[in-house]
Amino acid sequence: MKIPVDVSVVHEGERIRKEDMYVELGGPKVSSKGELVRVRKPGEIRDGNVEVEGPDFDKLKEGGRYPFAIFVEVAGKNVEEDLEAVIERRIHDYCNYVEGFMHLNQRYDIWCRLSKKSYERGFNTLKYLGQALITLFKAELPIIEKIQVTFITDEKKVEAFVNDARKIYEARDARARALSEEEVDTFYGCVLCQSFAPTHFCVITPDRISLCGSINWFDGRAAARVDPKGPNFAIPKGELIDEVNGEYSGVNKVVKERSQGETERFYLHSIFNFPHTSCGCFESIAFYIPEVDGVGVVHRDYIGETVLGVPFSTLATQTGGGKQVEGFLGMAIEYMRSPKFLQADGGWNRMVWLPKSVKERVIDDIPAELRDKIATEEDATDIAALKGFLKERGHPVVERWREVEAVEVPELEVMPVGAPGGIKIILQNAKIHAEKVIIKKIK
Repeated sequence: MKIPVDVSVVHEGERIRKEDMYVELGGPKVSSKGELVRVRKPGEIRDGNVEVEGPDFDKLKEGGRYPFAIFVEVAGKNVEEDLEAVIERRIHDYCNYVEGFMHLNQRYDIWCRLSKKSYERGFNTLKYLGQALITLFKAELPIIEKIQVTFITDEKKVEAFVNDARKIYEARDARARALSEEEVDTFYGCVLCQSFAPTHFCVITPDRISLCGSINWFDGRAAARVDPKGPNFAIPKGELIDEVNGEYSGVNKVVKERSQGETERFYLHSIFNFPHTSCGCFESIAFYIPEVDGVGVVHRDYIGETVLGVPFSTLATQTGGGKQVEGFLGMAIEYMRSPKFLQADGGWNRMVWLPKSVKERVIDDIPAELRDKIATEEDATDIAALKGFLKERGHPVVERWREVEAVEVPELEVMPVGAPGGIKIILQNAKIHAEKVIIKKIK
């Protein structure tokens, strides 16, 4: 089958805007979407086979949005179950090699678009995409001896597929929770998203899964072993510089190299000072709320405005692109289950707002005494309502407010340095909250 468009790494990073798309598959406005890789026995696979369950491109309405699932089954004597997540993440990579096809995110959160231009050139069936994936997987990962691909667009089938896939994702992540950073001497890196964010890469530790949520420490180790020159690589963690913030000399060394000198330090468990950079495929965003001195979280599927008065998309623009932005952090929801979750910032004691659906997913990992003290969109939709909720429930951050309010200055004189007879400023009965005070001598 000859594919009517170019398939090459040069198309990686291509964005297809709404006005240029023929159809959208998955994405934030579609509830059911996902992708999964499973290892099979050789006899269970029809090598090179591509199936489409549901309407194909030529049966979909132009401009429409549809449920979507990608199911890849692989076999080979050296292909082990530990590699499933690694192979799965390459779906993102290889889909983006196809001219006029865009793939974002991972697992149950995929977002794909086909351009009008590619459809008009004859890319009118998902079987072309399947053929491209098969060719690329075999070329890039020779351990794969047999492979078949199934695309699903039938809504009910996609929903059932994703429900089953979530159980597999959970089993993978649960395995990694048993380890901690102290028990290993090597972390792992991932540069799969550098086509979209050239100065970003993920640091993956037992306590910190990749931002996209699809590569844990075991996955990173397996990927680095099977493909040493690939996008996943070992990071000797080096000396522990700061236990609370999660800063390591080995990580900092690689950060400087892999970010092209743009970034020199990472705090793995804080959103302040030197936070981990973010790409664009993160599952969620942790953001600082200065009015309450707390932290909120919003995930990609959240509809509407956050308590800050802006939607996920606005925060994503502020957070992503490989920038080190203090107070904003792209992260996986699985990271919220880590015992080191934002530990430098107070962890769950600092968490004040998150969507109800996320809260329900991680409820067992929230300390019992805090579960009814963290607001959702049902409790607060703006800062004023959030403040009232936190006071009413007695959230720990309220004590932080009292500490600031307790600093009263009956009278403070401020004289310009080196200016005899200058202006005198007197602050009476003042309550001062200062992040930083700088005193300079004026020559």
